[in-house]
Formats: sequence, structure tokens, C-alpha cells
Amino acid sequence: MPIYMDFHDLPDGVSAKHVAEMHQADLEIEHKYNCRGLTYWCDEKRQTAFCLIEAPNQQAVLDLHQNSHGAVPQRIIEVNDTIVESFLGRIEDPKKSKNTSLNIINDPAFRTIMVVKLKHKVLRTSSYDILNAAIRGYTTSIKTLTSEFHGRLVRQESNTFLISFDSVTDAMQCGVKIQEVHNCVITPDLEFKIGISGGVPVAKSEGLFEDTIKISDYLSDIVNGDFSITEDVRDLYEGENQNISIPENKAIRVLSSTDVDFMTHLMAYTESAWSQTTTNVNDFEESLGFSKSKLYRTMMHLVGKPPNIFLREYRLNKALGLLEKQRSNISEIAYQTGFSSPAYFSKCFHKKYGILPSNMYTS
Repeated sequence: MPIYMDFHDLPDGVSAKHVAEMHQADLEIEHKYNCRGLTYWCDEKRQTAFCLIEAPNQQAVLDLHQNSHGAVPQRIIEVNDTIVESFLGRIEDPKKSKNTSLNIINDPAFRTIMVVKLKHKVLRTSSYDILNAAIRGYTTSIKTLTSEFHGRLVRQESNTFLISFDSVTDAMQCGVKIQEVHNCVITPDLEFKIGISGGVPVAKSEGLFEDTIKISDYLSDIVNGDFSITEDVRDLYEGENQNISIPENKAIRVLSSTDVDFMTHLMAYTESAWSQTTTNVNDFEESLGFSKSKLYRTMMHLVGKPPNIFLREYRLNKALGLLEKQRSNISEIAYQTGFSSPAYFSKCFHKKYGILPSNMYTS
């Protein structure tokens, strides 16, 4: 049977004890709806609760809540239990505390999400072995530090790491240590970037923590700087550490909510239009509602690149991924990634990576 996670926006005054009573009410009649309540998370501070329920469909979840306690969730998504455990650490109720008849769980589902990315700046064949050895070393260090700072490695794809932390402080300290490891080793042909944001498992998107993951991914991908966090993460860090500021000497860039909104809109449009050969800077201006000069200034401030260079390098990065899989010929890849001709694509690729795309098949 599918597993669902729902989101409840709790009214003022509702405590963890009240949520525990609601959970117990669900368990008492769940058999009537062919459901099985697995566990829940309650955050008194943020006034939110999230239930994890095995059920035949979403309507069964709604009917169960409606008839057990009347608190209908604002949102329900289907989830994978393994992924839930990777992010949140459990998929069942924790053991009851001693000497209590009601299992009160005041355990927030809010998580701090870190994305670490390692990218080749150039593709010199002579340096492949050295870079790959360095990447293996970094991978070991990232996994070791993740465990040391109580994080959970949710996913590793290629040279991208997605990590979940219960504590903002643990995430920040882990990020600083990972950055220090990179700074101790000279790898000029390797780009090493970290992005950290925080959020809840069920929001606007369909996937678990999808909105938060996207922000962390963008921070570690397009923002000008090696270590970027959101303003919310900074504030939470200072709140956890008695208003002690983040380490200023670590070159950590903090993005305001305005910057995050722009970045999100920029990437939403880019991801929808990058493969079309007709897409150009004018389209970005129209989609984002910015004048040419304002878009240029904003892009240089946030990304460190003008719009035309940003779009070209985004396409080149997509092309690199296709070339590494070696499933299409160069002409096909050129057109698939929005370039007007294979010749122009090869020229741009060589300028950025130092080799022609045709050499990717022989390296």
C-alpha cells in the first residue's frame, strides 16, 4: 500500500500533547479505513504537524482524520518510506517515555538541507587521474564529516551530495569543516561549492523536501561564492548559538529572501527554456519582469555572470553531462542543449573546458 505524509497547520494553543491525543484517536479507528498510522512529527514552535500514514489512497487519509478528530490536513503527498527515514531519521513512533501513558512526540520535522557539489573547471586529459583521486578523497571526507556532525547522507549522485541535518548548527559546522578540507588541498581544476537552506517536508511541491532541496541545489550551483546559505539559516544558527554570528572569516555568503526569490524565479524560467535555440536574454527580461540594466546588475550581484554567459554555461553544463554518458553524437547534443550549430557548440565548449567535445569520447 502507498505511504502518505500530510501537513497540518496547527491553531494557536495546540500543544504536542494535543497532537499526541489526535494521533492516538487515529490509531483507534484506522482499521475502518484500511489505514495504518506509522508516526508523526510535531513542532510546537512553528505550530505544524506532519503525519506518516499507510493508506490505500489520499481520500482514506482525509476520511480517517475527519472522523477521528476532525483536523483535516492542508496538504497530502505520497512518499517513499526509505527516503522519509533518510531525511527524518525514523518512520515509526519512537519508544514511549517511561511512566507516561501517552506517547508525546515534540519532534520537529524541520530539517537543514546541505548540497555539496564538485565540478570540473577544465577537462584536461592529463589531470583526470589526479582529479578523480582528489574527488575520491573528498567523498570519503564528506561522508566522515556528515556522520561526525550527526547528518544523514540522503543521496549521492555523481559528485553531488545531498545531506540532511536536524540541527542548523551541525549543518553549518559540517559545511565549514568540509570547506576547510577542500582549502587544504590544491585542486585548481576542481570547483567545490556548498549550499544550505532549511524547510519542512511537505510544502508546495509534490516531492518530500523538494522546495528546500531546490534552494540548496541552486545555492551550490549558480550563486557566486563557494559557500552560500539563506538568511533564515543564518538567523536560526544565531538563535541556536546565543546570537553568535556565523564565522565571518569563512567567506560564507548569506542570501536575503529577495535574492532567494529572484534565484528561484531565474532557475524556474531557465529550466523551462534553456534547450530552445531561440531563447535569449530578452526572454529572461520579459519572464522576470526586469529591465535590461536591472537584470544585468542583479545577475552580476548574485551569479557573478551576465545573463548571456549564464545561459551559455548552463547549456554547456547540460551538454557535458550528455557527453559523459556518451549516448548521443556531438551534433545531436549541440541541438538538444540549445546551440544553433555544432560548430558554435564546439567553440564554446572548448573555450570553457579546454578541450573539444569530440575529445570527450577518447579521454
